[in-house]
Amino acid sequence: MNRGAVRPEVWDRLVARAHLPGAAMAAAGHELYGPIAQPPGTALVIGQVGQSLDGRIATLAGDAQNISGRDGLVHLHRLRALVDAVIVGAKTAVHDNPQLNVRHAKGPNPARVLIDPRGRIPDDRRLFHDDGARRIVIQAVDRPRPEGVEVIRLGLDGDIIAPHRIVAALAALGLTRLLVEGGATTLGHFCSANLIDRLHIAVAPLIIGAGPTGLALPPVDALDDCVRPTVTAYDLGSDVVFDCVFRPRERYTMVAE
Repeated sequence: MNRGAVRPEVWDRLVARAHLPGAAMAAAGHELYGPIAQPPGTALVIGQVGQSLDGRIATLAGDAQNISGRDGLVHLHRLRALVDAVIVGAKTAVHDNPQLNVRHAKGPNPARVLIDPRGRIPDDRRLFHDDGARRIVIQAVDRPRPEGVEVIRLGLDGDIIAPHRIVAALAALGLTRLLVEGGATTLGHFCSANLIDRLHIAVAPLIIGAGPTGLALPPVDALDDCVRPTVTAYDLGSDVVFDCVFRPRERYTMVAE
């Protein structure tokens, strides 16, 4: 199994590659984070799930705290530090009340994007707090938001706002490198729309037994119809990350170790 550890000087170069235009980097580099540490303007959509050995992201009672170990949490914050924006759906905002900032890794805070089609999420959620990062709500209704929060109004396609329209609207704001953190339905919509370039599934060594899963996709009748990405496993220490590639690796430039 590949090691997912990153030396501090390598991480500094990865962050520079992602956020400093013209930063000089060699062609080969860190296999796990190099494909994500792309220059500004790169079109890239990453999905991330933190789960138990049996594929659960919470208990039936809704306890989702501390599923990921320390190293899995650092991994998540590294992903946030390398993208322009992190995206969550309405259910995640309600149940997890995430901050969506970078606290356990070195790097800048991404823009925080909430998909709230019907404008039901209250304004006291932590992702709305003003810490200097951009805060964006994508909704289909005419509802005011707190001062400083940008609102993008997009029409519904059935019961959802189509993921490709979300990606296009964010790209128009200069946000092209995106991290979709959840929940399962939101991530499933992006996967079904073939917009996910890479999916990171971080597995922690615990068995929950019952509870929600991290990815909701339409059912298939035959295994031949299943999605089969190219997968590489990385030992982070407390967790194992499965890097699932849906786009050719040749699309990316790498960062030297």
